[in-house]
Amino acid sequence: MSFKPESMTIQQLLKHYAIILKELRHRKVVRTNNSPVGDYAEWLIAERLNLTLAPNSTSGYDAFDSSGVRYQIKSRIASMKNRSMPLSAIRNLGSHDFDYLIAVVFNDLYEIEHVIKVPHEVIEKYAQYRAHVNAHIFIFCDSVLNDPKIENITSRFLD
Repeated sequence: MSFKPESMTIQQLLKHYAIILKELRHRKVVRTNNSPVGDYAEWLIAERLNLTLAPNSTSGYDAFDSSGVRYQIKSRIASMKNRSMPLSAIRNLGSHDFDYLIAVVFNDLYEIEHVIKVPHEVIEKYAQYRAHVNAHIFIFCDSVLNDPKIENITSRFLD
């Protein structure tokens, strides 16, 4: 029997989505009931870079390495309409709660497009403060891939 989502009702699709999310939580790939892109990115980065995930909802960072270096992990699914991609909010950027931002861009099938490692001191060059969310928003654009201070680590994630 094959999976044919185009022939399913909305309720059937949502039921499958809920079952899949439950299984991903059981496998510890996702940690919340939110869209899985953020949790999946955190899990994937931690697995591939040998990081330890911080407890869920830790303020300021998502993971750390064995020497205590802290990482904030942000992700999004690429849009074909807009090559400039804002990532989710970075709160309290000035408090220096993390050392590196890892930015992950997936295509619409959750396949890796880009993974970059951004030192904290470079973030403001590509981030914009937005008062309505009281946070900085890092803009993933083509120029970040050419910045010599930003490490492109995409190759570590391609199978």
